[in-house]
Amino acid sequence: MTDRAEALHPQFLKLGGRRVVVVGAGPVAAAKLRQLAGTGADLLVVAPEVHPEVAAAGLRVERRPFRPEDLDGAWFAVAAAPPEVNRAVAAEAERRRIFVNAVDDPERASSYAGGVVRRGPATVAISTAGRAPALAGLLREGIEALLPEQLEPWAERADALRARWRAERVPMEHRRPQLLDALNELYAAREGAGAAAPPRASSPRGFVSLVGAGPGDPELLTVKAVKRLQEADLVLYDALVSGEALAHARRAHCFFVGKRAGRPSVKQETIHRMLIQAARLGKRVVRLKAGDPFVFGRGGEEALALAEAGIPHEVVPGLSSALAAPALAGIPVTHRGLATGFTVVSGHAEAAYRPVLQALPPGATTLVVLMGLGTRTPIADLLLGAGWDPSTPAAILLAAGTPQAHAWTGTLAEVSGAPLPDAHAPGTLVIGQVVSLANAATTAPATSAARAAAAP
Repeated sequence: MTDRAEALHPQFLKLGGRRVVVVGAGPVAAAKLRQLAGTGADLLVVAPEVHPEVAAAGLRVERRPFRPEDLDGAWFAVAAAPPEVNRAVAAEAERRRIFVNAVDDPERASSYAGGVVRRGPATVAISTAGRAPALAGLLREGIEALLPEQLEPWAERADALRARWRAERVPMEHRRPQLLDALNELYAAREGAGAAAPPRASSPRGFVSLVGAGPGDPELLTVKAVKRLQEADLVLYDALVSGEALAHARRAHCFFVGKRAGRPSVKQETIHRMLIQAARLGKRVVRLKAGDPFVFGRGGEEALALAEAGIPHEVVPGLSSALAAPALAGIPVTHRGLATGFTVVSGHAEAAYRPVLQALPPGATTLVVLMGLGTRTPIADLLLGAGWDPSTPAAILLAAGTPQAHAWTGTLAEVSGAPLPDAHAPGTLVIGQVVSLANAATTAPATSAARAAAAP
């Protein structure tokens, strides 16, 4: 294993036609695959579960657990799966003398992914030895702001001069000053011809949009959200944002800052700094959040941080899963004669949800719990202890608005033991008499993927 105190030796790999194995197919793996997409590598993805962006990329994907023989013939490997799988991949890669980028495990990685700036023929990569990827992202943004937009003419001039210098045997120490003079002449001629980049129509100051991506179906993005993505220079996106949504940001650098329970993640304060720094560099930034930015999305914290820093910003609301997940499953959160109101809580912190649930009259409202699948047993026990009827209808809605959507319906007493096809999928818990309408009010959720599959 590489000692982090050892100096790294930077290299740029020519992966065209060479086998690269990516183990894992979640949002982090999707980001890695976007970096590898233009290299011409022979990519193999191995994972039991596949993120929609990866599935839509047209890559060779084997939906199964990792096997050591997957590294046969590989030149490079990326381990972007759960930690125990990443450890197995790293150990096997080490045994075979294959360099591996092990996500969130710098001690076992023999290669670190860098923050990359590509401008014409120039590629700049920044590494923090796996210790601070968010810092690498900030440094990348700073370097990108300093580089000229058009490097292709510079490269052509440098290439032509290099051939002439070799023919004329110009000493190495004389070449750099001559190149600098030649590039200055090129820049002056371009400026004199009025070829400078036209000014942007918007203000030169940066601007941040806190955008809600909705529950998962990219067709549920608002028109304004799509417009902001199309205009963006930088997108900081969450773990549950779909690849189809990111596809609207064609000209932007997309940087993953997602948070999932129990997994390493970018700190909220770091996200604040990234938003502020990019805006101060004049970037149009989109902070893309699953659901709605202000519904358990910490969007309010980001808006306050931007305001304190004097950064112009806006909020583009999204369709919260608190409403969308029940609706897509045919469950109205209010219904005449059954429920005249609904209560939404986050299920990840008992200290927050306990006083709210204890204050609810049993069965008087529809209860919607976000981020509560892992705590559904103590939540159910709390409600039953507070006098809720064990036969109260209940639903668990997984991956709403995606092709992986799954709905379980039963009773409050059965919630704890409900079988789930994917324990790690994003889920919404709904408890109340309105759940009894689920089967009568809808057929299958009409996601864009479902309609495409049904099209002739």
